Formats: sequence, structure tokens, C-alpha cells
Amino acid sequence: MLPTITPDKIDLPPGTLLHFPGTLADYEQILAQLGDRAIPRIRFRDNHILLMSPLPEHGKEIDIIADIVKALLRHQNRDWDSFHPITLRHGKEAGLEPDACFYIDNYQAILGKRKLDMGIEPPPDLAIEIDVTSFTRIEDYIPLAIPEVWIYKKSELNIYQFKDNIYLATDKSKNFPDFSVKQIIPQYVNRAWEVGSSIALREFSQLLL
Repeated sequence: MLPTITPDKIDLPPGTLLHFPGTLADYEQILAQLGDRAIPRIRFRDNHILLMSPLPEHGKEIDIIADIVKALLRHQNRDWDSFHPITLRHGKEAGLEPDACFYIDNYQAILGKRKLDMGIEPPPDLAIEIDVTSFTRIEDYIPLAIPEVWIYKKSELNIYQFKDNIYLATDKSKNFPDFSVKQIIPQYVNRAWEVGSSIALREFSQLLL
């Protein structure tokens, strides 16, 4: 199956990554054409447009990671709200589509909001991306100033924290300082591939007891 991009149709086989010159107006046009579709993912970077259609493993891995985050939050008796996937934009700037994002400290600020404008609402406390096709670049997140971003790639969790207008890699999560999520996440994602997501999550829940 070949990629199809016409004024009426955008269809990419799983695993496809397209990269071509474009303007912000082109980005807006494709974004409008996609509407509420979560696939393909779109990004505007350095006067180029990137389109990516995730592989099946993409969805499985973000589901297990998001479920682990929720289990940790429940264990700590913390409230939250979450979205995935979602397009986050600051005014007319190009947006980003993290695979999942969590409002934790700021969850009350977005209660009842069906659309989020990063020029009005606070950014999520945590954004998560699965990077299977080298689509993700941490510098893309700088305009949104999300305090913490996780990028899961090749069975490794990379944790970045925003400080002084840049993202710095770190081994510890500010959202979960008492847990070694850099080690826990890959362990249970791999476990989910071995025994299934439900069993891996059940084992993780037992770990928290």
C-alpha cells in the first residue's frame, strides 16, 4: 500500500514517516483536513511537515505506560485528568500531539474543558510520547513549556524536565520522585509483550501493595 495525500484523502500505511517542505498555512490545511483523526500524526518543524502513521506496537505501549501512570497516581491518592491523544497548541503556533498527557497539580484548571488552548490553560504536568519511527524531538516541546516529558524509545524511558527554556535529561521524575519510573516503565512494557497487558498491570498493582 502506497501513501496517499490528496486534497480529499490522507492515507498512510502503518510505520510510514513522510517529511516534505511546507509552510504553517500548509500545516493548518492538513490539520483541518485531518479533523478529529488521531492518525496520521502531524508535526511542523523547520519549514517542513512531518506525517507519521504509528505501528500497532505504538498503541499497545502508550496504553500500558498510561495505565502505569494512573496506577501510580491512584496509589498516591492523587487526583488527575488525562487526554490521549490530543493536539496542544499555543495560539497560532504549530501544535504537538503527545500520545498521552496528564494534568496532575493543575487538573482543576481544565475541568470541563473540551478544547485546550495553551495560551489560556496551563500546560499538562506530564506529556508522554512513544517514538518508534524517530518522529519525536524534545526541542519541539519548548514552545509549550510542559514541565516534564517522557519519550519511550527502543525499550528505554527518557525523562526530560523543562528549565530555563530548555529540556534537560534526568533520571528522576518530578511527578513521581519516590519511584524509579525510568526502570519500572521499560520492565512492565516488556512484561506486557511477554504475558499480556492485563497480567503485567496486575503484577504492577501487586508491587504497589
